[in-house]
Order: sequence, then structure tokens, then C-alpha cells
Amino acid sequence: MSQNELYLPSAAWQAQANVKGMAGYNALVAEAEADYQGYWARLAREFVTWQTPFTKVLNDSEAPFFKWFEDGRLNVSYNCLDRNVERGLGDKVAIIFEADDGSSSKVTYKELLGRVSQMANVLKARGVKKGDRVVIYMSMSVEGVAAMQACARIGAIHSVVFGGFSAQSLRDRVQDAGAVMVITADEQLRGGKALPLKAIVDEALDGGSCPTLKDVIVYQRTGGKIGWVEGRDHWLHEEMAGKSEVCEPEWVEAEHPLFLLYTSGSTGKPKGVQHSSGGYLLHAALTTKWTFDLQDNDVFWCTADIGWVTGHSYITYGPLALGGTEIVFEGVPTYPDAGRFWQTIAKHKVSIFYTAPTAIRSLIKAAEGNAAVHPDRYDLSSLRLLGSVGEPINPAAWEWYHKHIGGGRCPIVDTFWQTETGGHMITPLPGATPLVPGSCTLPFPGITTAIVDEMGNDVPNGQGGILVVKKPWPSMIRTIYNDPERFKKSYYPEELKGYYLAGDGAIRDAETGYFTITGRIDDVLNVSGHRMGTMEIESALVSCTELVAEAAVVGRPDDTTGEAICAFVVLKRARPTGDEAKAIAKQLRDWVAKEIGPIAKPKDIRFGDNLPKTRSGKIMRRLLRSVAKGEAVTQDTSTLENPAILDQLSEAN
Repeated sequence: MSQNELYLPSAAWQAQANVKGMAGYNALVAEAEADYQGYWARLAREFVTWQTPFTKVLNDSEAPFFKWFEDGRLNVSYNCLDRNVERGLGDKVAIIFEADDGSSSKVTYKELLGRVSQMANVLKARGVKKGDRVVIYMSMSVEGVAAMQACARIGAIHSVVFGGFSAQSLRDRVQDAGAVMVITADEQLRGGKALPLKAIVDEALDGGSCPTLKDVIVYQRTGGKIGWVEGRDHWLHEEMAGKSEVCEPEWVEAEHPLFLLYTSGSTGKPKGVQHSSGGYLLHAALTTKWTFDLQDNDVFWCTADIGWVTGHSYITYGPLALGGTEIVFEGVPTYPDAGRFWQTIAKHKVSIFYTAPTAIRSLIKAAEGNAAVHPDRYDLSSLRLLGSVGEPINPAAWEWYHKHIGGGRCPIVDTFWQTETGGHMITPLPGATPLVPGSCTLPFPGITTAIVDEMGNDVPNGQGGILVVKKPWPSMIRTIYNDPERFKKSYYPEELKGYYLAGDGAIRDAETGYFTITGRIDDVLNVSGHRMGTMEIESALVSCTELVAEAAVVGRPDDTTGEAICAFVVLKRARPTGDEAKAIAKQLRDWVAKEIGPIAKPKDIRFGDNLPKTRSGKIMRRLLRSVAKGEAVTQDTSTLENPAILDQLSEAN
């Protein structure tokens, strides 16, 4: 990495930035090192409005169940809405909604506060109270953001489920959370198509499978025909009619859960990551201010869905907590053509653009194949900062992004963080950090990341190892909902000396000290920035009981999605070949899409009479990874029951 070109922040950038130059960055790092609790306390008082000020900063007496600002009381919705209206921003645009069909509308802070308060009153009228769990299964919309804020307003705990997930995935999450309500829409619009949401909710709740659930609130997006269960289902617009636009916020403890967000693990059961109110809000606001250098006149666009943590931190909470103006985008980057992102930036004069490497790589491919949608044809002069999220961005894509989208003048913040961390952990600060394509650079001020071996010992710079965080931080995961033992085992394994295990490998440059993420160290795949457990996909395949006897899933590198899913399948019948194999592979892909969602469809499915196993019955996944990549298997295969099976599994369908 030391050989790569450094991109230095310009003098103009440094002069106007919220963190000015490396001197500004180093001063913050030094402050945190000198007085860790004092540093976070100062920022918590500066960035968060407290109804009851905290006197305790960090309680680590029950580590790893850390508590931050625990005797303070606040309301997250108040911090995002009322506070901005009270400081004179009521008429400022909070959200610009860019609909799938290209139409757009604007909502001010005063209007958003009224809408959120009405929705909060709907929830209260239906008996939702502090601590109740509400599942939100919606597409990108102002209503989706408002539903999250409405839950926060009354102290209910929201759990947003990505609108592309299947009925089974939705059912699992409703059941695990013990949700009392689902908020959804009749349909969602994506790429010019109306896709079902309410019908999937009906399937998920069929047969009384979710006994805690009482109500389903339905936002009418398309007017499409849907099923209806009297007494359970209610139209949002009818429920809101006549409701007051005033709803006093419920003041909650800093440690009161704000949300659960389910993420895939290496076992089949999704993990309900639980985040707090105070510490989470602090880091969402702080990283928006420093990483994105958000200024009063910026138009900020994070292209993530609210179903992912990026949409929580950098759509629903961070920008609104700072009184920013942001885009909420309903559509897809390729509809009506692959110039949609660039057209939208030009249309709304977007100044900060935050998207995923997967999107960038697919749009590079589109631009190179069709000059009409090349970003050079659009006026992108409003941009001043670019961001990347979801997975490491490869240097070639970084360079293209910098040249063609940023015009060579926009810093790129390549952000490393996770659902569990709540906000950025390793990231450049655009007015401070010299940039190296492909590296997420340095830890965010106050975050103590390190690279260690399997026993928690530091490894020298230049040598790869396991990425850990040595000290607790305010926005960290608090627990796995209803499973504290799994939380400890997953994130604080005994051998790592009490450090937080990120689950990623990394290497630190010997010269610059910059971090580069090298990939997952567990059985979790990162496909287009979406984390999915291999066990979850294997379980879905094997649940096709009429066909599948056994399955093993691994990842392989993919130019577009970062990682592609490759499944090795043993059927309950003779191994198929040719067109028959292709037909069964399609059937299984569709099955996985139904069980989990389209994002989990295996790109490759290979059939074998068996899987490569040791004589003790363990599947040798490291060998399958080599087969999936098309590499020659050079590892020792002497322990395999049937080494010849590897040749059979090399045939893709």
C-alpha cells in the first residue's frame, strides 16, 4: 500500500472542514487517549440534548455488557426533530423524496415533526407502549423514516426488516422480537414494478404463527389490490386522520433500546443486534458531522435502504440529528437507465454522496458499455464529498469513482463499520486524512482498533491478523436480543482478552499505519454489502426436502458483488447433468429466494454425489472455496473420505 499514490486534502478543504488537517485529527486522538471518559462525556453534552443530564459516563462493571451515560434521560426523536424546530429550522427541508418514477417532493422539519407525532399517536392509540417491539417492513419512503422516528418518540423499539426479505425471514424476526405490530405498505415500487409487501406480511403471519402480534398498519403506496384481515389490518391514512400533530416525547434512559436489527450469523438463526438510545445517537451524529463533514447548506444522499444499519445511522438518525437536508430515494440505480444516480445528483444538487462499491462497479460496467449513461455526461459539479460503505472498495473502482464522479476534486471516505458498531470505526476524515485507494485509513477519533493473533496478541504492522476493538465505545452493540450468551461468544471470545471481535481480517501498513480490510474470518458472506450466514443459506437449501439431501455454501470473489454465493448440493436422486442440472439449479435458486430473499440466491450451484468430508464427517469448506474460485486444489486431501469428489463438483450450472 505504501507504494500507492497519496491523495492529500486541499488547503481549501482543510480550511472549511469540521476537523481541520491531521493536526485536528491528532488533537482529538490525544484528547481521547488522555481522558477517555472525559472525551466521550464532552461530545455527548455537545451533540445530544438531555432532559436529565448524565453523571455517569461508562459503567464497565458487567463487561462485556457495557453501559454509557446510564443515568441520563433523552428522547431520540426530540433530538432529531423538535430540537431543530426550536432552533429555527422548522422551514428547512429535512427530506427530499425521490420517487421511483422520478417525481419528487419535499418535507420540512416542521412538517416531519407533525407527521411523526401523528404516527406516534396512531401507535399509542393502538396500545403500543414504551419497550414494545414494532416491526417495520417497508420500502424507502418518508413514511418508513417517520415510522422509525414515531417508535423512538414513544419509547417503542423498532426492528426494520428489509423489504426484499421473504415471508419466512419476516416471520422469524417477528417471532424472535415478540413484536406487537407490523407497519408495512400495500406494495413497493422498484424499477417501474409494483412488488408485494402486504401479501408477504400476510404469508408471514398466516396461521397464527406470531401470537404476540396484534395490529398491522398499512401505508397505501400504490393502491394495488391486497388481502385484508378485519380487526388486525388498518390503513395508515385512516388511522392518522384526526390525530394530533403534537405528541409529547417519552423520555427514556440512555440505555433504553432504540432498535433491534437482525443480521446473519454463522448459524441459521438471525441475530437481533440491540442498540441503545444515547450512545448510538451520539455516534450517528458525531460521525455524520466529522466523516461526512456535514455543513448547513449540504444536500446529503445515502443510497442505502432503511432495512440496513447504514439507513438507520445515515438516513433516519445522523443527518436529522444535525438538522441536515437529505435525499430519500425509492428507486434503483439502473431505472429507467443506469444514469439514474447521476441524474438525481444533478437534479437535487447533491453535495455528499454515499453508496456501496457494488453499485459503483455495476455502474462502471454500464457506463463503459453505453456512453449515454456515462457520468461525464451529467452535471455533477455540486458534489464535494464521496463515500463508500458495505465492503472494501478495490483501488480501480476507487480511482474511477474519484475521477468520473468526483471530478478529481472530491475526497472519498471509505468507511469501515458494522451493524454491531452503530457507526464508523475506521474512516478517513476528509479535511484531514491523506487518502490511499483501497484503504479505510485510520480509526475514528476515540476508537481503539488493533490487529491481533488468535490469542489476542498484537501483530506487527505489515502482518495480517484479526481486527479487534480494544476499548468499549458509546454506539456499540449492547447484546443479542434474548441471547446474551451468544453475544458474549460471538463478539467477546475468552481468548481475545476482552477485546471486541469484528469478525474481519485486516492488515496495517508498515509505513502509514493505515488499515486495509482483507475479508471475513467466519462463515459470513458479504454480497453487495449485505451480510449473510452460510449456514442460513445451507439451511434454506436443505429445507427443500423433496430434492436436497445436503448442501454446503461458500463465497468466491465477484467483480460486481464483491462476493458471490456458491452452493454445492447433494440431491436425493442421481446427480443431474446438462439441461436437467440447469433446471434444478434454477428451481433451487428460486427456493432460496422464497425462503430468505433474492439477495441470497446462489450464483453458482454445483451438484455432486457427495461433499468433500473427512473420515469424521466434517465438510472441508476450505477445499470447496478453492473449487469455487476455479483454483487447483493444492491443500492436503489425504484426510478426505473421497478425494475424487472434488473433480465432480467443479462443474457449474
